[in-house]
This record gives sequence, C-alpha cells and structure tokens, in this order.
Amino acid sequence: MKVLIIGNGGREHALAWKAKQSKLVKKIYVAPGNGGTENEKGIININIPADNIDKLANFAKDNQIDLTIVGPELPLVKGITDKFKSLNLNCFGPSKKASQLEGSKEFMKDFISRHDIPTALYKSFSDIKKAISYLEKSSYPIVIKADGLAAGKGVTVAKNFTEAKKALKICLEKRVFGNAGDKVIIEEFLEGEEASFIVLTDGKIILPLASSQDHKTRDDKDKGPNTGGMGAYSPAPVVTSEIHKKIMNQVIIPTIKGLDKEGISYCGFLYAGLMIDKEQNIKVLEFNCRFGDPETQPILMRLNSDLIELCYKASKRKLQQTELSWNSKVSLGVVMAAGGYPESYEKGNPIEGLPLETENIKVFHAGTMTENNIIKTNGGRVLCVTALGEDTTEAQLNAYNHVKQIKWKDCFYRNDIGYRAIKREI
Repeated sequence: MKVLIIGNGGREHALAWKAKQSKLVKKIYVAPGNGGTENEKGIININIPADNIDKLANFAKDNQIDLTIVGPELPLVKGITDKFKSLNLNCFGPSKKASQLEGSKEFMKDFISRHDIPTALYKSFSDIKKAISYLEKSSYPIVIKADGLAAGKGVTVAKNFTEAKKALKICLEKRVFGNAGDKVIIEEFLEGEEASFIVLTDGKIILPLASSQDHKTRDDKDKGPNTGGMGAYSPAPVVTSEIHKKIMNQVIIPTIKGLDKEGISYCGFLYAGLMIDKEQNIKVLEFNCRFGDPETQPILMRLNSDLIELCYKASKRKLQQTELSWNSKVSLGVVMAAGGYPESYEKGNPIEGLPLETENIKVFHAGTMTENNIIKTNGGRVLCVTALGEDTTEAQLNAYNHVKQIKWKDCFYRNDIGYRAIKREI
C-alpha cells in the first residue's frame, strides 16, 4: 500500500513514523514534511504545501496512492476529502461540512447546544460595540475566542474588563487573526482539569483512543500566553473509567449521531477538548477535526495496533469488530520551542545534541528543516521529545534527561509537563 500523509508538524512526523511500522505499507510520502520525516528511512518528503488541495490530489492520482491521511485542520476545513472523493481517491479525514466543528467555533457551539451536549455558556459577536456592551455586564474571568482557525492562538482568558476589551480589539479591529477573527465567541470561564479525548470513527463505529492531557500555556505552572501546546502525556489519570463512560455517552456518541441526523457523516479523528470539574461534570471546550498536536506523539508511542489498517478500514466504513491494543506504559512528550514563541521567533538555528533513539525514546520533529545535512529550526514548536516510563514520574524523567542534551540558540521548554498526573502518584 502507498500512503500519503499531509502536513509538516510533529503530528505528521508521528503519523509517518507509526505508518512505517505497518506490514501493509510499502511506500510513505509526506507533503510537505519536515527535517524529521526527511531523515526517516522509508519516508519521502514531497514539496507540496498542505493546503494546495489540487496539487495534492494530482499527486495522489498520478502516484496511485491507496490511502491519504490528513494531519492539519486547514486542508480539512478547505474540503480536501471532498476533492479526493470526487476523484475516487481514498482520503481519511472529515468532509468540509463536518470540519466546521473546528473551522467555526460559532458552528460548533450552536451544534452542541442543539444536541444538548454540555458546554460553557456563550454569545457570538461581530460588532465590537455590542461585544463591549456585553462585557460590561459580565463577570470575570471570561474567555474570548476568535471564531475561525487561529493555529491554537486565538483564545484569551481575560481576568478583567480591560484584558477582555483588548482581546476583542485584537480580533475585531486589529484583525491579528485575519478572517478567523471576523467573529468572536465570548464564553464563561470554566474551572477544573482539562483532558483531551480523541476517537477514530467511520461515522457509525467509534473507537476511543487512549486518553491524554496537554499543556496549552507557554510557561511553568500554566502561566503565560496560550500556545498550540507545550507538551502532553497519555494516559490522563483524570479520565477514570467512570469519566470515560460519561464522555462517550454525553459528548462523543451524541456528536456523531447529531451530525448524522443533520446529514453530515463524520469519518476521521474527532478530538474533544474537555473540562472536568471537581464534581466530575464534563463540558466541551472545543472540538478539533483531526488528531491533536502534541497529543498524537505520546498516544502513538503507546499504540500497538496497526494505524494504517485502522485508518484504511475507517475510510472504507468497515471498522466493525475492530479493537485497539495499547502499551501499558505511560508516554510523555516535552515540546522544545523557539525563543519568542508564540509571538515572533528566529528560524534557521542549527540544532545540536539530538539523542540516539531507543524503544523508549523518540524525538518527533515539528518546526525543522535539513540544510546541507544540518538540522535547523524552522518554526515555533520545534521538537517534541517523547518518552515511555512505568509511570508518569519515570516517563517525565526519561523525557527531560534527553531534552537537556538538545540545544540551539534561544531554545526553551516547560519544566513541569505531566505535573498533575505526578501529584496523583506521590
């Protein structure tokens, strides 16, 4: 089987690495890929941007690709699976309509409200005066979100009216997020512990993946601005067997059934970002229409099942009687980022000290490139150093032992990935 993986981040490196382990696969292409995929044996980078749907479709047709897996959200929201389907090409990922769950927060919130799926109270605005008037009557903290895709950076938790007003102006007046900020969602602030719950579905059968938890804020102790994610681990102890059942019954199953009722068949990865409070109540913070990044890296480190077989079966709507197998160890990934991220940062700095990889350690590349056989930085989130351990404490120790070996100009990372789970182990 020939496989094409679309994207250039850590998620796509992890997908390609896992695909390489499948007995079904004879060739793997990644478009456009990164320095990590370029240096993996048996993986070929293709210089086509992830959102150039026509070129990708032509490549898949010309090279008789048996399965395409779409990593990032942008091509999904732009309708890549619809295009591939129209050409009888096999593409794993939700349709343009289904991808609105991530592409528009207003669509998502309205949809889950229609189907009685628990979420924070919210209002949407495109008029800044009306939004400010609403803020004047609100209690704080409060959450401001750009409606469209903003690469994980369109969310502000405002502690007071001044911060909230500033966030509104960034979206609606300064247009920092472009069209993604044409509308804003203002929603109540939820307290509790976050978890990521990702499933693989063919539209009828739902296979829950291992639970995980990521760390969205840039700095230790969950301080600083929101990022695309500074690290993750799996499993997440907050997702007990009881909570797992609740998530499936209150969130995942109603979502897949609700989409089906509205004439939208969902095939692909579905990611629910959840808040779990002290009373074990669950509310949906967000939906993503793809595998999470950096959750993909630790989750796939633990997956024993054949990823390509799973995605292929799902794309053919044949997931029935399929079970998943997992490594019992804990996996933890630490993101190493470029100085200045998530704002402006340098590119092109040589990376030194990349460790030898073993069964228990893998360095997934995100923002990297290879130039004259030297791996250099080429993005904000540069690497995700992922390790296995008997528990979260050991997985964290193994990951940071390798993180400390890696250096480049102005690199930084959080020092406390997994701290919530480790507190439970003490």
